[in-house]
Amino acid sequence: MLTGVAFWTLAVAAVASGVAVFVVDSMARATYALALSFIAVGIQILLLQQGYLGLITILMMVMEMAVMAIYMVMFMGMNPALMPMDMTHGKKTAIGASVGAFVLLAGGALLIPWPQRRGAAPDDLTRALGLEIMGEKMLVMAVLGPVMVATIVAGVVLAAHRTRYDRFGDDLQRRPAEGPQRGNAGR
Repeated sequence: MLTGVAFWTLAVAAVASGVAVFVVDSMARATYALALSFIAVGIQILLLQQGYLGLITILMMVMEMAVMAIYMVMFMGMNPALMPMDMTHGKKTAIGASVGAFVLLAGGALLIPWPQRRGAAPDDLTRALGLEIMGEKMLVMAVLGPVMVATIVAGVVLAAHRTRYDRFGDDLQRRPAEGPQRGNAGR
């Protein structure tokens, strides 16, 4: 009972935050709404007892949204990312295409005859799913994690206008620190 309530609550949260992506008026807010939607879906997958797939969904989508937000700030600065925006081109076409795709996919899901299970489920379903999804690519994924972290760190470094080395000097010994503006008491 509790799992069902949690699942449907997360379903509503995922759809609501997915709608928020198109309703909010800034790219930064849309990015965070999309991340929230993916987190809700990842937790739903965890509730279905698919630990590996749920965690991969959450981790990959959160990392993707973090990289997107960092590059948005890096290339646009903080203010443009939070400024109101409006997608004024092709709204009717986009709405028509998305409604049509939804009707087609929902109709297909509801009307096709689903196959019956053949054989028994493996003992360790999570391991079997991981091997089926990743196969021989596990080493690539293990290397990709640190590369993504390095990308995020590089994005933050490039986005920062001033660092502690600017304020405290190359040897970090300058006292008092020089602030970015005069009269800021060395903060």
